[in-house]
Amino acid sequence: MTHGSAAARRTKTIAPEAESSDNAPCPAPLRPTRRVDVRPATLLCLLLVSLGAMCFASLSKAEDNATQPEHTNRLADETSPYLLAHAHNPVDWYPWGQEALAKARREKKPIFLSIGYSSCYWCHVMERESFMDEEIAKKLNENFVCIKVDREERPDIDEIYMQSLHVYLQLVGSKQGGGWPLSMFLTPDAKPLMGGTYFPPHDRQGMLGFDTVLDRVLTAWNDDPEKWQKTGDSMAEYVADSLRQQPMLRVVKLDEKISQALLEALASQFDKEHGGFRFDPANPRVPKFPEPPNLMFLLDAAGRSMDDAAAEMLTLTLDKIAQGGIRDHVGGGFHRYSTDRFWRVPHFEKMLYDNAQLVTVYSLAYELTPREDYRRVIDEAIGFVLREMRDPGGAFYAALDAETDGKEGRFYVWERGEVKQALEPAEYNVWAAVYGVAGEPNFEEHYIPLLAAPLAEVAGQRGMSEAELAGKLEAINAKLLAVRDKRERPKTDTKILTGWNGLMIRGLAEAGRVLQNEQYIEAAERAADFVLANLRDDDGHLLHTYAAGEAKIPAYLDDYAFLVDGLIALHRATGEQQWLDDAAALTDAQLALFWDERVGGFFFTSTLHEELFARSKMPTDTVTPSGNSVSAANLLYLAEALDKPEYVDRAKQCMQAAGPILAEHPTAVAQLVVAINRWIDVTGDKEPVDESE
Repeated sequence: MTHGSAAARRTKTIAPEAESSDNAPCPAPLRPTRRVDVRPATLLCLLLVSLGAMCFASLSKAEDNATQPEHTNRLADETSPYLLAHAHNPVDWYPWGQEALAKARREKKPIFLSIGYSSCYWCHVMERESFMDEEIAKKLNENFVCIKVDREERPDIDEIYMQSLHVYLQLVGSKQGGGWPLSMFLTPDAKPLMGGTYFPPHDRQGMLGFDTVLDRVLTAWNDDPEKWQKTGDSMAEYVADSLRQQPMLRVVKLDEKISQALLEALASQFDKEHGGFRFDPANPRVPKFPEPPNLMFLLDAAGRSMDDAAAEMLTLTLDKIAQGGIRDHVGGGFHRYSTDRFWRVPHFEKMLYDNAQLVTVYSLAYELTPREDYRRVIDEAIGFVLREMRDPGGAFYAALDAETDGKEGRFYVWERGEVKQALEPAEYNVWAAVYGVAGEPNFEEHYIPLLAAPLAEVAGQRGMSEAELAGKLEAINAKLLAVRDKRERPKTDTKILTGWNGLMIRGLAEAGRVLQNEQYIEAAERAADFVLANLRDDDGHLLHTYAAGEAKIPAYLDDYAFLVDGLIALHRATGEQQWLDDAAALTDAQLALFWDERVGGFFFTSTLHEELFARSKMPTDTVTPSGNSVSAANLLYLAEALDKPEYVDRAKQCMQAAGPILAEHPTAVAQLVVAINRWIDVTGDKEPVDESE
């Protein structure tokens, strides 16, 4: 049986540093952790049969209620668009909080925890199939306390229970990965028991149905709740241990050998024909992710003239991304990732963090090598973000879905006749030649525009300059964009996240500085002003999310780190002291709230957050760079700009705390290696640090 959205069905995805099942289009990254030892008797306390869940994460839009809803639950009082999409399920959902947790403890009921996000395709499929099913809802309501979480609002909860799923799958011997929707069953005190990801509503072609899973979990719990409680306690200990950073046995050497090791590791998995990483000739159909932290390292290495290989890997990857369907050639910006090796067929959702980071990457690449095609990519991407993802107050929304009326990519793909009708014959001939529309459809009888060949090559074939052809395409694409904008739009997740806005502030500031574009800098300043004014509590601490006029949830490490990074970029672009002062004040608050006195570095959650059964640092890069890595670079910049040598020592501790990962999985911390190179610049210390036991 083939699962996944239309784009995802073409291939599978392998998560960074993790294995993936063949039918797992978008698994969650699994960070390197220590293996836990489990007694056979404990394994028997898990589940006698694997839950057989598939993991999916893609794109969707929530269904609008055409009539007055029959059901309304507590999610109706939330501000998250994802939670609001479940407010009229017959399932008696609770948001995560004391009300739900106290109810579970009081009634001694297990918890069903469902975690997803607004642009997750299979999250919405499971909602339609299972959470709108009256019989399944009745079974859930009578026997469980049901909690819904938006992972983008509560990444701390998501990380702990996603790690719990990884541990559970390891214990039962499953090679499946994690993903969303995350479906976990917990003890009444929220300790993890077992779980999976997407389940069909009923048994289907070898997959356990959600109703069957509920029956099995309920039977196991009712037969011996005390045994299962002990299992949950043990599982929680294993998860907490796997997330706990241990003191180093050896002091890491912060020298140039680290960069060389990372460069060699990236080269070993580089696709020499189409760019990008994690390429395996034995499995060439693995999808491609842009992986901005890797690109930022290559930019740094190329700028230092460390090795021609860095510039070659960077240039080929950026060129192939710009040519492919992962880039929206009509409306600008980038889709989430490519489902194929060639960057042709994307998952069509558009995330703020992807576009923000890629604007930064292309801007710094333009600074290194001022190519006009890079400038066009930057201008188009920023044009999209300002047009479609900006709040009236100046900050930026989280994401755009990919589906329209259940059809993935429908908003973005074209039929040949539709293009012909919109354009003059001469315009069509040019556009079709450039974007490959004269050939066979490349996506389910439709066309995803992508460059059939480098633009300079096509221009030469047509007897014109690249600049002349680019000008013609700009006018033609403006016509097609006007046609596209009349279609039903994908849903927009309108919550404003502090950290993701920090990434976009940096992207705009870097583009404005490099391209000498004051409008981009002004847009960055406006976003920064909004976040600093609206995402704070009464004591001046940052808050994580803003939606429907309300800011809430204490900010996480990434919020502080990414926002400070954006403010530093604004300082570099404008020279204005206020951005440096704001960055320093936030950094001092971050040190007070997040610092790990035992090992060094920053925890992901602050002292203001609720205490969960585990606390981690999220030390590795995922779709965004690690907050610890970004913080190390921030501290080094501020140490020089403000003459604060104590910041240099804190930065060094951040780096050394990640020593085991640097040694064993350097590609998991590429952004940190950029900071290490900067530390060498600042300190002039290129000699190896003495090792000590």
